[in-house]
Amino acid sequence: MNHPSLRTADRPGIGSVIAGHKVLRNTYALLSMTLMFSAAIAAAAVALRLPAPGIIITLIGYFGLLFLVNKVRDSSAAIPAVFALTGFMGYTLGPMLTAHLTLPGGAQTIAMALGATGATFLALSSYVLATKKDFSFMGGFLFAGMVIALLASLAGMFFKIPALSLAVSAMVALLSAGLILFETSRIVNGGETNYVMATVSLFVSLFNLFTSLLSLFGFSSSKE
Repeated sequence: MNHPSLRTADRPGIGSVIAGHKVLRNTYALLSMTLMFSAAIAAAAVALRLPAPGIIITLIGYFGLLFLVNKVRDSSAAIPAVFALTGFMGYTLGPMLTAHLTLPGGAQTIAMALGATGATFLALSSYVLATKKDFSFMGGFLFAGMVIALLASLAGMFFKIPALSLAVSAMVALLSAGLILFETSRIVNGGETNYVMATVSLFVSLFNLFTSLLSLFGFSSSKE
């Protein structure tokens, strides 16, 4: 009977497969907790009718906390930093939900966006897990697309161009779906070994997907 270590040596790559499964399991566990925490913060912001933080505070808070998470990614401070980032994002979501709830059919719009986000994530994740397909080639395109979307979004807000904002929402929704494929395939194929950063990447993609769909569905409802 072969020793387990010898059997492992005879099967190249099994160590990376096991490591990938561990990262995936830890990522989904932390992602679930951060989603619930962020949702609780958003619900509290809605209940207390907290004001929107504004574009400047939002950008500083988001990128500042993102930088912090990246800096402490390999330390014991990583988990608190992740919850700080996702909690802050939940707070910024609260006023947006409050605004939609004041509109006719607002609750239905939120439910539709939430359902579509969940269904998209499950479908894309299941596809990658089943096929093990590598989507790492999409990295450069997705990064460039997000930069363009961010600049276009800022232009739409400053110049008050509704059509541009709507186009940006559609673009971000598609890019977010691509990022879910990209990040999940990196985890499955061993390209991402830090579950903290994997969690943050997936959380941000889900957040952007949800807010984009919320804008699109809200616009569609207002036209009816």
